[in-house]
Amino acid sequence: MSAAEGTWRRTWAQSIAHPGRLALATALLLASFAGLWVLYQVQSLTMPDIAVYRAEGEAVSAGGDLYGFTVTKWALPATYPPFAALLFLPTTWPSLSTLKVVCVLVNAVLLALLIHLSCKAAGLRKAAHTAPFLLTATALGLWLEPVFQTFVFGQVNLALTCLVLWDLARPDGARFKGFATGIAAGIKLTPAIFAVYLLVTGRVKAACTALAGFLVSVLLGWLALPGASIEFWTRRMFETDRVGKIWIVDNQSLQGLITRVLHQPEAGLLWAVPALLTAAAGLWAARRICLRRGLDGWGVLCTSVTGLLVSPISWSHHWVWCVPLLVALAAHTRRNPWRRALLAAVTLAFTARTMWIVPHTGDLDLQIAWWQQPFAAPYPLLGLALLATAVWWTRQPPVTPGGGLPSPRTAREPAGTSRAG
Repeated sequence: MSAAEGTWRRTWAQSIAHPGRLALATALLLASFAGLWVLYQVQSLTMPDIAVYRAEGEAVSAGGDLYGFTVTKWALPATYPPFAALLFLPTTWPSLSTLKVVCVLVNAVLLALLIHLSCKAAGLRKAAHTAPFLLTATALGLWLEPVFQTFVFGQVNLALTCLVLWDLARPDGARFKGFATGIAAGIKLTPAIFAVYLLVTGRVKAACTALAGFLVSVLLGWLALPGASIEFWTRRMFETDRVGKIWIVDNQSLQGLITRVLHQPEAGLLWAVPALLTAAAGLWAARRICLRRGLDGWGVLCTSVTGLLVSPISWSHHWVWCVPLLVALAAHTRRNPWRRALLAAVTLAFTARTMWIVPHTGDLDLQIAWWQQPFAAPYPLLGLALLATAVWWTRQPPVTPGGGLPSPRTAREPAGTSRAG
């Protein structure tokens, strides 16, 4: 029996040995999803994105125009690469109402898996395998705004985050490390920034493997849908207006923040220049954290925040990387009131939903007063603060083990060596 299997058996045996905790955690999870069901009934949450995915699958199966249709009352088009449409084929099998139920259940499992992976990455291996903790964390994590919106829209964010986090947490010598990240980028382009992170941290083989995974996804899409592939990669991928209006409060990217501050629907160079500087600073900080501090997990988190900031559009539900961020912060709050206060503040930021409180009906997003701007853009401001802290911190000399650094490791092994995930 492997060490991992032994850990699983011991921790789950301990969970069963405390049936009261397990029952309480299960009741909390059921109550949480009961509250979600009530909201679905009261607010008529229609899960529009799952309808788009289903329409993409139907277009593939029927040989229709993948990028010529719109669905739902919001006239939503297909925006993902053809490879993603191939993966959406199974969504055409059940009815739409059944599909929505399946989507909620699958996202619930993915949320628990993301918490498990986040705990392992943060060094909380006992918590990662403890049933009451995972059930409780899933019940509470559901109400984080990005996670809740993922459920409401029927989005794939949790699946992609799990795929990338699992892949990057594997040892550097693991076979095909980076391939899953490339596949994630083939489904939704934004995970491609993690291949850049692998490259700048010296893991050239993993970066090339990520590129190979991405090219495989493109090739499969072209073989199945050659016309749609040419259309997407030469035209549709550049049409950001197909995704939505960049200036609405839903967009929690740097560009969304700047357009609302300027009260202009287009930011132009006033966004492009800060975005390039943010990308450079974010990847530089991620590289320094990984190589100088041995904190590969924090390097991944800095990269995720960088990608969310510089992407033209980062809807609030794209920020599900808040789950591993909060777990990483929680792993290092013991006997430190300042870190506990920081954890509380970040948790509040991802729970308060302040962007939905400011006036945003119609074009009111472009008329938000200066004092309301922080409430309209909590995630990009938090992301910028995190990157600024990372840049400042990596300039300080490393502290010796035992000096309070938030890391389960004190130094990163050379690229290509095997290390614990």
